Amino acid sequence: MSGNPLKRLAAATALVLVATGGAFAQSQGCTSTTLRDPPRLAIRCAGGLLIEAEAAARLEIRAPAGGGPPHAVTLDGRAALITVEPGRPFQILTPHAIASVRGTVYAVDADAGATAVFVAEGRVHVARRGGSDAVTLGPGDGVDVKPGEPLIVKRWPQERVSRLFARFAR
Repeated sequence: MSGNPLKRLAAATALVLVATGGAFAQSQGCTSTTLRDPPRLAIRCAGGLLIEAEAAARLEIRAPAGGGPPHAVTLDGRAALITVEPGRPFQILTPHAIASVRGTVYAVDADAGATAVFVAEGRVHVARRGGSDAVTLGPGDGVDVKPGEPLIVKRWPQERVSRLFARFAR
C-alpha cells in the first residue's frame, strides 16, 4: 500500500501480538500469527482486539481471572500496534505510562528511558505511571513519557510517524 501511513493503518487488516506464547493466546480466545518483513507477532482476539508487536517486544497479555477477553497488555520493550473496536476498554501498561482507549488505532513504543504513544484514529488517555499528570491524544497526536518531564501533546511529523509504522510494514 502507498500513501499516508495513518490512512493505511486505519484501513489495514490488523493483527495482534504477544510474547507469552500461543497457548495463552488460544486459552483467551485469541489466535497468533508470525509475520515477516519486518519480523513481528500478531494476535487477534474475540471482541475486536488486534495487537501487533515487533519480534523483540516483551509483552504480557492480561485477562480477567474468571476468563474472558484480554483487557490489557504489559509492554516492557519495543513497539506494539493496537486496534480496539469501539466500546471495548483496553490499556497498554509500560514502565512509564498507561495508555487507555475506547475504540481506536494507536502505537506504543517503550524502552528503558521513555514511552512514546501515537494515535492514528480515535482517542487515547495517557497517564504517567505512579504520577498524577495525564493527557488525551487525538488522531495525529503523540506524547513522549519520560521520567521527570511534563507530558506535552504534539502533532508528530510525518517522518516520525512513517518510521514507526514501517516497523509494522505499513
